[in-house]
Amino acid sequence: MSIKQISVFMENKPGMLEEMTEALAKNDIDLRAISLAEATDFGIARLIVDDVYETTTVLKDAGFVHRLVDVLAVEIPDVPGGLNKVLKCLSDNEINLDYMYAFLGGKDVNQAFMILKVEQVEKASDALLAKGFVLVDQDHIEEV
Repeated sequence: MSIKQISVFMENKPGMLEEMTEALAKNDIDLRAISLAEATDFGIARLIVDDVYETTTVLKDAGFVHRLVDVLAVEIPDVPGGLNKVLKCLSDNEINLDYMYAFLGGKDVNQAFMILKVEQVEKASDALLAKGFVLVDQDHIEEV
């Protein structure tokens, strides 16, 4: 049970991120989550959005290079050690975590989700579900 992340590659220079978000805003694209990573000459904006198809169309038309990546969105229990329980499940199943970032659950501000990028998406999904964790699918992302 994965969702689609859009990874947008851009030059690391002033105004590039604003240019991308302006294109999204003009087309009523709602960002659910964003993570920004940078290197010397380029950056990668990782996006979770309400409408993947429309967003990729807008980005293409605006000249932004991007690709779709399957990631997991797992609800984090609101208890001390909640994230640790998720990470322990991955570790116990020998699943390597490439990166992660968080987002709030939309209208339900009492929910938080972690976006997890792993190589073994299906194995991680099965392991998390077997331990009772709640995973979010693309339909849920579009609704919140």
